[in-house]
Amino acid sequence: MTEHYYSAHPVSEHDVRRVRVECMGKTLQFDTDAGVFSRDGLDTGTRTLIQALPPLFGRVLDLGCGWGAIGAFVKQINPDIELVMADINERATELSNQNMRLNHLEAQIIQSDGFQNIEGSFKTIITNPPIRTGKAVIYALFEESLRRLEESGALYIVIRKQQGAASALKFLREKQSAAEVIDRSAGFWVIKAEKPK
Repeated sequence: MTEHYYSAHPVSEHDVRRVRVECMGKTLQFDTDAGVFSRDGLDTGTRTLIQALPPLFGRVLDLGCGWGAIGAFVKQINPDIELVMADINERATELSNQNMRLNHLEAQIIQSDGFQNIEGSFKTIITNPPIRTGKAVIYALFEESLRRLEESGALYIVIRKQQGAASALKFLREKQSAAEVIDRSAGFWVIKAEKPK
């Protein structure tokens, strides 16, 4: 059976490496490992997403946090937010815990299949979704994300144009969300979807 970065319990042999990442005028360090997404450093889609985000406040969820890049930069830039980070992959959540400590940042980090172990609602939900899980899985995540938003809350998603960004935008609009593309860069779309009225 092929192992994916969205496997709950990776069994690939550990190969921890430390990477230095610069983004938004900040420099942070991260430990990455085999069995997690983009283990060699910050991927273009995630960087595009981080750079497109507005100032944040309130309760924020990094959904599918991987080794913690989005959560760490978001918390560094918006220190007053209440940050929750979640991923199905136990190795990813362990790395996120280590990396938040490494960068002297605080967050609640949860191993969760989608929203299974996540409680409450959020002002902002941010995700670079696991496209390879298929449309049914990621659209269910989008739908649940919209339900979990607070009043006037927003979901931010990054998707490569050739991997279905336009159809994701259409789906979100069909859910009565005010959805729009707020950035296009290097073949990626960053979509903002507001809580349906």
